[in-house]
Amino acid sequence: MSVAATSFGEVLAHAERRDGGLSTTLPDNWLQGRTAYGGVSAALALTAARGLADDLPALRSAQIAFVGPLSGKVDASATLLRRGRSASFIDAQVAGEDGGVALRATFLFAADRASAMDHQDAAPPADLPDPADMPEMPKPPGIPAFFHNFEHRMVKPDGRSRGDLLMWVRFRQPEGLDPITELIAIADALPPAAIRLTREPKPVSSMTWLINVLTAAPATRDHWWLLRSTAEHARDGFSSQSMAIWNRDGEPIARGMQSVALFG
Repeated sequence: MSVAATSFGEVLAHAERRDGGLSTTLPDNWLQGRTAYGGVSAALALTAARGLADDLPALRSAQIAFVGPLSGKVDASATLLRRGRSASFIDAQVAGEDGGVALRATFLFAADRASAMDHQDAAPPADLPDPADMPEMPKPPGIPAFFHNFEHRMVKPDGRSRGDLLMWVRFRQPEGLDPITELIAIADALPPAAIRLTREPKPVSSMTWLINVLTAAPATRDHWWLLRSTAEHARDGFSSQSMAIWNRDGEPIARGMQSVALFG
């Protein structure tokens, strides 16, 4: 059954909440093919996890498996695995209308701690253009429905030989999303970088995703995030890609890795 288009903030606002979970309906405009866009699916799992306690520390890491297709009415639930003095592990899953698990995630929440180490090697590319000065990337016919919920500004249109994508991205309707939910929901908004390695469009599907959040309080200006995906290996029907996110001021926000299935 078709569902009227709506923002992700409205999807969360209309959700039925309960201890350890929530139920809601994903509109058709959040689909990619026969399943929901992965960032929104992961954000639903995160919402269920955060609902277990109102005093959880900051999200530090998420390990996500895209187990099967997800659409329509969905149910997200979470279970506390361990809560220590400084770190909490929470298991979460999202199931579809048939009751089958479509996404499984493990979240790590932890507060800042004192450390003598202060090192980072995650600077963004130099001389980045401001997204406000760039034209929006056109959405070609046949593009997955969820792409229309975002504005994209292509920063580096070259790089086909090594499968590299670099774009400014933001929600068209970010209302109702807190910063960490917005970050997880937008972090997978680029297509897999391996698509740059072929001249003809080929079906692809994200299988697993690891994302490490580098700050306890991710934030940006005007909702713009700089996203990068790089295909580091593509062979035998699978691609391994690294991923990075910076805010509008060039501060490193997250790093990740994804396994992508390649078809055709």
